[in-house]
Amino acid sequence: MGRRTPYRRVMTDRTPIAPALTAAEPVREAQAWHLPSVLRAAGVCAGAIALLLVIGFVLSRHAFGFDLGISNALRGAGPGWLRKAMIDVTALGGGTVLAIVTVGAVAILIARRLALTAGMVAAAVITGTTSSNLLKLVYARPRPPIADRLIEVSGDSFPSGHAANSALVYLTLAALVTQVTPGRATRNTVLTLAILLVGAIGTSRVYLGVHWPSDVLAGWSYGTLWAIGWWQIARRTRPLLGS
Repeated sequence: MGRRTPYRRVMTDRTPIAPALTAAEPVREAQAWHLPSVLRAAGVCAGAIALLLVIGFVLSRHAFGFDLGISNALRGAGPGWLRKAMIDVTALGGGTVLAIVTVGAVAILIARRLALTAGMVAAAVITGTTSSNLLKLVYARPRPPIADRLIEVSGDSFPSGHAANSALVYLTLAALVTQVTPGRATRNTVLTLAILLVGAIGTSRVYLGVHWPSDVLAGWSYGTLWAIGWWQIARRTRPLLGS
C-alpha cells in the first residue's frame, strides 16, 4: 500500500479567514471581518488631520504656521549617514518602486489564487494615484524654496505624492491582504509594518526639504482613508461574489 500524500490546504479568495473553526471559535472568524484595530486607529487620526487641513486651507492656501518651524528643525538634521538613508527611504515612495511593488504583489496574489484581492489592489492603486495627481493640479501649491531642498524635484507640493501614493500602495495592499490572512496578530503586524514604512517615507520628504509638513500630513490622510475605503469595498464584495 503506497504512502498517502499529505493534504495541503491552499488559501484562496474563497477560503474563510479562520479555516478550521471549532465550536468555541465562531467569534474569532467574525472579528476577522471587522476593521483591524490598527487600521481603525490610523483612520481616526487620518480623518481628524484631514478635517483640520481642510479648515486651514479654507483660511489660507499658503504654508501653515507650523510648516516653517518643523521644516527648519528637521531639514538635513543629524549625521551625514542619515541624509543618505533618507534619500534611500524616499525612493521607496517613488513611482518606479511603487509600480514594481504593485505589479509584483498582483502577480503573487494571482499565483496564490487570490484573483479578487489582486484585482482590488490593482484598481485601488490605479484610481488612487490618478486622484492624488489631480489633487496636486487643483491646489497648485508651491514647494519649499529651492535653496532648502536637498534633492532635485519638480511639480506641485500639495498633497505629497510620495506620502499619498506610498500609503495608497503599501496600506491598501496590507489592508486587503489581511482579509485573506489568518491570525489577528499576523494581520496587525502586517498593517503596523506598512504604517511605519509609509511614515518613514513621508518624514523623509520633509527632511529633504521638498515638502511642507502639511503636504505630507495630507498625503498620509488621503492614502489611509483610501485604503480603508477599499477594505470596506472588498469586505462587501466578497460575499456577493461568493468569495
